[in-house]
Amino acid sequence: MIIKKKSIVVLFALLFLTGINACSNDTQDKIVISGKMWTEQYILPHILSEYIQAKTDYEVEVKDGLGEVSILTPAIEKGDIDMYVEYTGTGLEAVLKEKAKQGESADDIFDRVKKGYKDKYDVVWLEPLGYENTYTLAYTKDKNINAKNFSDLVPYSKDLSFGAPHQFYERADGYDALVEAYGFNFKNSDSFDPNIMYEAVKDGKIDVIPAFTTDGRIARYDLASLKDDKGFFPPYYAAPIVRQEVLDNFPDLEKTLNGLAGKISEEEMSEMNAKVDIDKEDPKEVAKDFLVQKGLIKE
Repeated sequence: MIIKKKSIVVLFALLFLTGINACSNDTQDKIVISGKMWTEQYILPHILSEYIQAKTDYEVEVKDGLGEVSILTPAIEKGDIDMYVEYTGTGLEAVLKEKAKQGESADDIFDRVKKGYKDKYDVVWLEPLGYENTYTLAYTKDKNINAKNFSDLVPYSKDLSFGAPHQFYERADGYDALVEAYGFNFKNSDSFDPNIMYEAVKDGKIDVIPAFTTDGRIARYDLASLKDDKGFFPPYYAAPIVRQEVLDNFPDLEKTLNGLAGKISEEEMSEMNAKVDIDKEDPKEVAKDFLVQKGLIKE
């Protein structure tokens, strides 16, 4: 009887270990790509996915809109996902908790972020995709505001309301720091879903928003946008980041993805975003159409 019990215990242990190995092998057999919960980040995973599948025999899975950087960073560290597109400014300040130094170039910041992620997370920054998605302040052109830079908006701010995603108010480089750096005195502030705030400013529900420079609704809604003349926000190069273990398991992956380096301009990303946000096209189809039209993959 004792022997039978031991045999059963051993059998269950073997089955358990076999299950773990099977799960591990399943994970290694495919590359899991994810992103954040806004338009551009719904498109980019499919650009990476379609390109990888066209250039290699690797299996890829896209998990759309996993969450913000506070969710994606531990997810990639733990191996729940393998890759997503991050921005250098976000990586520097929101993840590594460092600040850009005065006079530091965008390339120097990229190198610093690349080293920081490798040392801390064993995650590799691949070559930037070619565009920068930083912040601008945007508003409708009927406000009778004569401004080109953030600083020019300060005298008008007491009569303007400010709207931003909830996360913007929580960031170290968000609302409070921006107001302090420039001396803004907005009459009130409110939170909006990032995919709704452009409609809100267009419809007059809010006066000013922190818009992304690659958001196609700036042009489509004919919004005015300003330059960050004090360099409050760091550079935001967009680049794929990948776990080192994944690069080891898929030896052609790094070279393949670096084939996308410099291939997406700010105007091209903006137009892709507009196709999804305004024309209601599918992010996957927009991504694939871009790659085909650019001659990066065959139809």
